[in-house]
Amino acid sequence: MDGGGGDLRSTIKKWNVLYPVYLNSKKTVAEGRRIAASKACPDPTCIEIADCCSHLKIPHAIELDKAYPRDFFQVGRVRVQLKKDDGSPVNPAIKTKKQLMIQIAELVPKHHGRTKKQESALSSSAGGSSKNTKGGKKKK
Repeated sequence: MDGGGGDLRSTIKKWNVLYPVYLNSKKTVAEGRRIAASKACPDPTCIEIADCCSHLKIPHAIELDKAYPRDFFQVGRVRVQLKKDDGSPVNPAIKTKKQLMIQIAELVPKHHGRTKKQESALSSSAGGSSKNTKGGKKKK
């Protein structure tokens, strides 16, 4: 049993690494962003990146115990398999790491977790603003 897990772990170690910082439009190139700011998305998470990899049919593994070296408080990374053992791409539409990052950055804003958050934020802000329209303090 340990041999199988170790074999899988050594296989995963050969996969490409994606840190959320690579796709973050709020970061600069010096801070670690790897794609154009216009194509990047604000504050992606490992879970969102992994869900996008699932949608693109790309094998992946989430490593929540790892941190980005330049910003140690940015915890988590995703390992992705772009090429099979024979060198052919897993997904013929995505051949390079940069293409994958651009595809994921397009999908993250459409992620179901983000759309739910935006809907709840809009409904709570609409409800909260009605309370504030009554006016200030009561006069005595």
